[in-house]
This record gives sequence, C-alpha cells and structure tokens, in this order.
Amino acid sequence: MFNTHIKIVFITLLLAFGANSAKSISLLRDPDIERGLQELANPILKVAGINSKNFKIYVVNSPSLNAFVIDNNHIFIHSGLLLKLNSASQVQAVIAHEAAHIANGHITRRIATAKKTKMTSTFGALVAIAAAAGGQSEAGFGIAMGTAGSAKRILLAHSRNEESSADQSAIRYMNNATINSSAMIEVFKMFEQQVSTSLDNLEPYTRSHPLDRDRIRAIRTLVAKQSNHPINLKYQYWFSRIHAKLSSFIYDPEWTLNQLHSSNNLDLLKKAVASHRIGQAETAIRSINELLITHPNDPYFFELKGQILLENRQYSSAIKAYQTAAELEPKNALILGGYGRALLTLNNENVNKKALKVLKIARNLDNKDTNILRYLGAAFTRSGQQGEAILTVAERYALNGDVKNAILQAKRAEVMLPRGSSAWQSAQNIIYGP
Repeated sequence: MFNTHIKIVFITLLLAFGANSAKSISLLRDPDIERGLQELANPILKVAGINSKNFKIYVVNSPSLNAFVIDNNHIFIHSGLLLKLNSASQVQAVIAHEAAHIANGHITRRIATAKKTKMTSTFGALVAIAAAAGGQSEAGFGIAMGTAGSAKRILLAHSRNEESSADQSAIRYMNNATINSSAMIEVFKMFEQQVSTSLDNLEPYTRSHPLDRDRIRAIRTLVAKQSNHPINLKYQYWFSRIHAKLSSFIYDPEWTLNQLHSSNNLDLLKKAVASHRIGQAETAIRSINELLITHPNDPYFFELKGQILLENRQYSSAIKAYQTAAELEPKNALILGGYGRALLTLNNENVNKKALKVLKIARNLDNKDTNILRYLGAAFTRSGQQGEAILTVAERYALNGDVKNAILQAKRAEVMLPRGSSAWQSAQNIIYGP
C-alpha cells in the first residue's frame, strides 16, 4: 500500500459488478507518467485517425496484467502490465491494439448494445450524472459506469473477429508509425505463457481478449511482412521515465534504494521518490535538485519537488516549485491542482483568491479529477461561495458513480446558486440530466 504522502493520487472509476455490489478501482494520476504515456500514444493515434486532443491514457492501480477501453476517448492500462513490459514498443503495441478497437468501431457498437440491453441497471443514470459532472453530453463511460454483470461483459469482452481485426489494424499502425511491430509478438508471448502456466488464474486481459495459437500464428505472419524499424530513443526515454517513476512509487522504497548503483537521471528520480516515501526529506530534495541542474526547464521535476516540499510542510518553498512547474506547463491540470493545493496552505485572503483562480483553470482543463474538485471546493468555501463549494461535492459523488448523493448535494447547491448561472445549470444537469 502506498504511503500517505505518495504523489500518485487516486480517482475512482466505477465499473459494474452488479447493481448491488459495485466495486471501484483507482486510477493513479501523475502528470509525468501521463505525459510519457501520451508521448508513446501520439504516433499511434495519429495513424489510427484518432484525435489526440481530448484523448487520455489512465493508469489503473492494479498489479494484474490488463488493458482495456470502454469508450472512445480513454485507454486504461493496469500498473502491473506497465511494470511487466520491457520496452516502449511493447507499451505501444498494447496502445495500438486498444486504439484499433476504437478506430474499428467496436466500442461504439458495444456502447449502443449496452444502452439497448435490458441487462443494464443504473447504467443510464450513472452515465447521465457523470456527463453532467464532467460538463459533457457524452459521459465517458470510463469515469462513472454502473451496469449489471451481463452488461459489463458486453462492454469489456471482445469477440475473436474483433480481436483479429484489432490485431491487423494495430500492426499496421505500428508499421506506419515506424515502430517495430515485433513487439506485438513479445507482448502476446507473455500472455501465452501466462495462459499455459495457469488456466485457473488467468489475467484479466486474457479473459477479455481471447487468445489462442491460431491468433498468435496469424500475428506472426502479419508481423513478418512489416519493415524492421530502429529503436526510437525518444520513445524509449519516456518508457524508462514512466517505469522509473511508477516503480519507485509502487515498489518497497527500501528495495528501490538498494537497487540503485549509479547517479544517472533515472536513478536520481527513483532516489528522490523512494527517499521521500521513507521520510528522508533532505535526501529526496537533494536528489531532485541534482536532477534540476541538468534539467532546469523540466516542469515535472519541479512538480515532484513541490510535492516533496509540500508534504514536508515547507509550504512557501513548495509554492515556488509548483509555480515554476505551472509556468513551464501552464495547461497541465494536475500541476495546477498541486499548485492550488499548495497555495491553500497559507490560508490568507489574497492567496486564497489566487488558489481559487488556479483551481478553476485546473478544473476546466480536467473536470474528471476528484482531487482537483476537493481543493476547488475548499477554495470556494474560503471565498464564501458555499453553493459552488457544495456543487463540487455533488460533482465528486457523480464522478464516483454515487447517484443518490450526487443528486442530494446538487439539490442543496441549486438553492444557493444564482438562477440561470452556469453553476446553477450544472446542478440542474446533475439532478435532471443534461
């Protein structure tokens, strides 16, 4: 389990495991990791004809090996799979396959089927509520969704025909993006080994993505026809950085520190995170400062420094670090969210006003992060805007799939908000649907 001061924050994704037994899974939110995944995904999305502007890849907090899509704007990859993969091209193979399900219309058809089926329970209500909270007419099933078990299978399971279609498209995407498609074989060999080892304890990926020898043979044939591309050093850098950041937050920090035998940038990153997790603040800050000597314009290293300082109660220094990160990356919601949180620690009128402004921008950039909404609610409360503060509580409930409490809080907010205002309309959307 993560320490309480871990940087990777949680957002709840509600998947349907039955109307009366809904279970939530957590998303690990970190601006550095998400930037790296976007860098790996962009060439794939481009050749697949998918607009990357509003497309996000989220990391699910789970040691299992899985990746999935349940709408047309998000890919979800389990942390266990990311840490198991060995190269940028392997991660891109996973992304390419999931992107192919989107580009080939598999997800659109599945969503339509789920909407029509009588097996859905709170599906429609949750999607409408999440849409209202997110300010979108199409909710993004990836943020809040509740269905009966059979409907869940409709959304997540892929037929063999769909898998074959996705395989062909994914291999083509990789080749067109000058990425070695042989990585696809490496990934499927990993899953094939898992299938042959234990049929009783299959990883989720092999349950939702049918895998057999004919399919693997077909993939080998397709890959053999593609060009052999050199390793892209930029992609490999981002993969290594993702792995370093994620592993140092997930693995035992003492173990991480014992594995370090150099002072290269990635080892310094691991040292900063692991030292922070065991309470060695001075070592953590010294390590991040060493990184900043060679990377003086890296917003994510400044963001990490801000987090370490903030969680060690060095508030003024934390604000300076976050401010620099925000100046270098002014459109990153997670960085702005951290900056706003740091500003709130000073708790004086002028700084509270600045925090409110920063957090409003953060929320507009990413309206599905419950932590940003929590900080924004605190800023609204301090400014005396109680209606807006309660609305953020309603939005948080909505994004977590809690229809009853979302509507309850939205009704509380509605009577405090100016009739006809955008906030009042947001409350109306949660209560009555967009």
